[in-house]
Formats: sequence, structure tokens, C-alpha cells
Amino acid sequence: MISLLISIAALVLGYLIYGKFVERIFAPDASAVTPAYSKQDGVDYVPMPSWKVFMIEFLNIAGTGPIFGAILGAMYGPACYFWIVFGCIFGGAVHDYFSGMLSLKHGGVNLPTLVGEYLGAGTRKVMQVFAILMLMLVGAVFVYSPALILGGMTGGTKTAILIWVGVIMVYYMIATMVPIDKIIGRIYPVFAVALIFMAVSLFVCLVGKWPAGVPEVWDGLQNRTPSLGGIFPGMFISIACGAVSGFHATQSPLMARCLKNEKFGRPVFYGSMILEGIVALIWATVSSYFFFGGGAAQMGAEGVKAAPAVVTTVSKYWLGTFGSILALLGVVAAPITSGDTALRSVRLMVCEAFGLKQESIADRLKVCTPIFILVAALLVFNIMDSKGFDVIWRYFGWANQTLSIFTFWTITVFLVRNRRSPAWLITLIPACFMTAVCVSFICTAKIGFNLPGTFAPYIGAGTFALAACLFFLWYSRRRS
Repeated sequence: MISLLISIAALVLGYLIYGKFVERIFAPDASAVTPAYSKQDGVDYVPMPSWKVFMIEFLNIAGTGPIFGAILGAMYGPACYFWIVFGCIFGGAVHDYFSGMLSLKHGGVNLPTLVGEYLGAGTRKVMQVFAILMLMLVGAVFVYSPALILGGMTGGTKTAILIWVGVIMVYYMIATMVPIDKIIGRIYPVFAVALIFMAVSLFVCLVGKWPAGVPEVWDGLQNRTPSLGGIFPGMFISIACGAVSGFHATQSPLMARCLKNEKFGRPVFYGSMILEGIVALIWATVSSYFFFGGGAAQMGAEGVKAAPAVVTTVSKYWLGTFGSILALLGVVAAPITSGDTALRSVRLMVCEAFGLKQESIADRLKVCTPIFILVAALLVFNIMDSKGFDVIWRYFGWANQTLSIFTFWTITVFLVRNRRSPAWLITLIPACFMTAVCVSFICTAKIGFNLPGTFAPYIGAGTFALAACLFFLWYSRRRS
């Protein structure tokens, strides 16, 4: 519990101190005309109040990531506190801020276009394919997880889950195509309040109950669930949203198109990531109690294994009927709203890549229909598999973190080109680290090359060193 309070304080200080430092490096121009005005189209480029943009950005990036990811990460033990705090302040929040502000500076373009601008046309093509596939996977994850929860509340059968999948998919189709201020701009701030209410409620329960048995960081950072594999790289893949998440770089451009002034970038992009980190910390602490503390017996009694079931059990035992309904609705709303903006990003990326028109509903429907068919096929396949959620989450986790690699290297090259040396260090180190995490994971995971897990630290160290050496080789040649 004390670890939680210290960690929250660290995140707040990170926003106030390091966030300001990062902002000074980027140097936003308060007098610049933003794309919300220069490209205003009434569909995707729409000026909105900064508080509303913040709430939408928070909800877009949150999804189930800082909840389910924190639950899975908490199984490793108190080491998760360090990753959430340091990953969020020095990695995720910097990643989100720069991806949003670079999009803003370049007219609201999507991530693949930014990657192409700084890493080359070839990398842009790879990024376009990878980002679109990853976002479709995100759409599937963020249909599947709320459908599991809603299905569990309405019978728990595969038929019930499939019905909810259908309902959510219909909503996605509508929300993805209509102007951003018609649905997203109106109801998402309300859903964001529900998600914040859930986190605050659980925090109040934690402080009020002060539950015994929650492991503190000084109790040891060893892996408390060895069956999951090593902390490196597993924990760094499991906890993405709440620490570092490549998905966020696909969402920041959506809000870059709605921001009225560059000066709002830090609270909107950096600040929303810090808030997401706080949500992740709360869920990691609650989960630790139910995994390792006095709540472990209740978890056993419920037969809880999957993250969606953990959410249901935690809400049931701590918040009562009314509170648990509100909390569950918050958990359901978050992934649904992230899923539809993920598929909205797919539409925009496809149209940007092929120069397709988007003015009419018919134009947008032509692009969206094949996208939704592929997502639906992926969902049906995973629902039929009893381990569907775990499988789809693993693929999502690796793809998500791999996307962050592209973003970090893009930002690093931007800083080399446009800012005084050594400003690029603030993203070079996270870029090398995330490269090491993703390469180590794909080499040792069952979904990858399935090498022995004991190889992971050596693969990671070697990858980090190689990535740094290649950067400095490029940097030295550029200066000569």
C-alpha cells in the first residue's frame, strides 16, 4: 500500500517536472494555427475544448490496457510498480506527447506518415501494413474483452458473448464513420468519468481497508509467479498501457486534429498518460491483494484465472452491487471506446495511404466494410477457442510494443534533426530498451521462436547494445 502511494506521488511529480522538461525540448508554439482550423472538415478535423480533448484522449488510450495489463503484470509481483512509474514518466508519456505534437506540427497526419518522414519511405510502407494489422488486432481485443464481461453478466455462454460481440461491432461501424464530434465528442467524456470513478472507488477502498498482505517493493522484486516466465521481457509486454504502449501513437493524431492550441499538448498527451499510469497502479495493487494477500482465498473460491474475471471478482467483493455495476460499466466502456477509435484510425490510415476520399458516408463505408469483416472473422475464431483471450492478448501485447519502437526511433531522428544535442537522449534510451524487450520476447515466446527463457536477458542486453551502436554509427556519419 505504501508502494502505491509513493508511486502515485512519483507520477504526479513526473508530470510537473519531467513533463515540463520534455515540453521545453519540443517548444510548442502557442501562436501557430493548428490543423483543427487549417484543415477543418467537420468529420475528423474539428476544433474542440481542451478539457474534452483530454477526456477523449484518456479514454482512447486507456481501453482495458491499464486494467487487464496491470492485472497480468501484478502476477509478477512488486516489480510492476517500477515499470509503471519509470516506464510511464520516461517512456510512455514522452512517446505519447511527441507523437501527438509531431502529428500536430505536420498537419494532423497519421503515424505511418510521420515514420516515413523521419525513417524513410521503405519504413513507412512497412509501418502502414504493420500499424493497420495491429489496430485491427486492437479492435478485436477491445470487442472481445467487454463482450466477455457483458456475456458473463447475461448468462456466460458463448452465444451470449457472440450476441454482445455483434452489438459492439454494430456500434463500432457507426462510431467509426460519423463525424468525431457527434458521438465521440459527446459521450466519451461521460465514459471517461465512469472510468475515473472506478479507479477512484478502488483507491478509496484500498486506503479505507488498508488490506494486509499486499507485497511492497522492499519485500523483494523476485518473480512471484514463475509459471509466467521471467520478468524480462514478460512483464514489460503484459503492462503496456500504463507504462509504454505503441497503440497510443495511433490515437494521438486523432486528438491532434481537434486541439485548438499547441500549448495544450502537455496536459492532453503527457497528462493523459500519467493518469493512465495511476489507473494501472491502482489495479496492480488491488490485484496483488487478491493474488498474494488476504483476498487470495476469494479468488480461489471464484476460480478466477482470466483478467476479465478478476475485474468482476474485485468489483463484487469490494464495491457492492451498485458500485460494482458502475465499475464494470467503466471497464466495459473503456475498451469499447478505444476499439472504435482504433478502427477509425485504420480507416484514416488506409485513406491516407491510397488517397481515398472520405467526405460522404458511402466513401467511408467502402473502406470500413472489409476492415470489419476481417475483425469479425478474427473474433469468431478466438471465441471458439477457450484460451482465446490469452492468445489474442499475447499477440496484441507484442505487436503493441513493437509499434512503440517505430515511434521512439521516429521521435529520436526528429530530435537529432531539429533540436540541440543531446536532446535525443530522452527517446534514444527508451527506443533501445523497447527494441530489446520486443526482440527478446519474440525470440523466447511460444508465439515466436520459443528459445529457452534463460536466453532472454542476454538477447536483450545484446539487442540494446547493437541498437545503440547502430544509432551512434548513423549519428557520426550524419555529422561528418
